[in-house]
Amino acid sequence: MRILSGAQPTGTLHIGNYLGAIKQWIELQKSNNLDKKSGCIFLIVDLHAITIPYDPKQMQKNILSVAMDYLAAGIDPKKNIVCIQSQIKEHAELAWLLETITPIGELERMTQYKEKSQQHKENINAGLFSYPVLMAADILLYKATIVPVGDDQAQHLELTREIARKFNYKFGQTFPEPKTQLSKFGARIMSLDNPEVKMSKSLPNGCIFLSDSPETIREKIKTAVTDSGKEIKFDEKNKPAISNLLTIYHLFSNKSIPVLEKQYKGKGYAEFKKDLAEVIIKGLRPIQETRKKLEKNPRLVEKILAEGTKKAQKIARKTMGEVKRKMGLM
Repeated sequence: MRILSGAQPTGTLHIGNYLGAIKQWIELQKSNNLDKKSGCIFLIVDLHAITIPYDPKQMQKNILSVAMDYLAAGIDPKKNIVCIQSQIKEHAELAWLLETITPIGELERMTQYKEKSQQHKENINAGLFSYPVLMAADILLYKATIVPVGDDQAQHLELTREIARKFNYKFGQTFPEPKTQLSKFGARIMSLDNPEVKMSKSLPNGCIFLSDSPETIREKIKTAVTDSGKEIKFDEKNKPAISNLLTIYHLFSNKSIPVLEKQYKGKGYAEFKKDLAEVIIKGLRPIQETRKKLEKNPRLVEKILAEGTKKAQKIARKTMGEVKRKMGLM
């Protein structure tokens, strides 16, 4: 079993990234069935990050920041591979080869492409369009069997499976069809100021970053939108804001939703939100403490990334050799 996932270096990670993906990674790395040579592979997908407007001067800083977040959250570099996508040229090479068997119609129906095109109308580029094929290459390059992602990436995983089938049918059995693994609860953490949209770095007021101070967290939770009425009850249809806050509370405290509903029965939003803020602060404290230590030793993080790249390149080269031979390119 080989597990692969990753995040874009577009700034500091937030609790949506942590609860929806990274927390799941921490548990998966403990599995006894992992590939002994690689464990889990956790990418920093910088090639994906350049499909939307970005500051080149900040890119290396952002890459190092995401690596620190991974390590601070609990990713063990001794058991797993942590590496930077762009440092392994086979990602882009395989993406091009896979594009030759990917129907344009499949890419046109991708929901995320439509959403990103609306958000960045001044920068609708070919990379944004073919983003899912690069993601497929990321996964198939390492012959990953399980890919833990947020539910916004589930459609891309289905396309990856289809591309794997097409390649295997046309050139011979090469790639396993990776399985999507979503968080059982909290795969989609919503914005604090708009429960209809996913928590995002681009909406900082509705987003709690892993690096936010206790004072900032308290203020953001205090001003988080709520629903009409006073009942603290999980009801995503009629009370989406409170349901989102209950989800966050549950994931940080490990208390079940029914237990939380009973705990705050007859109590107001103010008391609930005050307690929620403290639960988040407590949950992030060990991550922030480890992160501060890593910030004092960036060369250690750079060394971990360099070692991870070497390990990943070995796997990538082997896969590309097989792919090229089967496609008649070697």
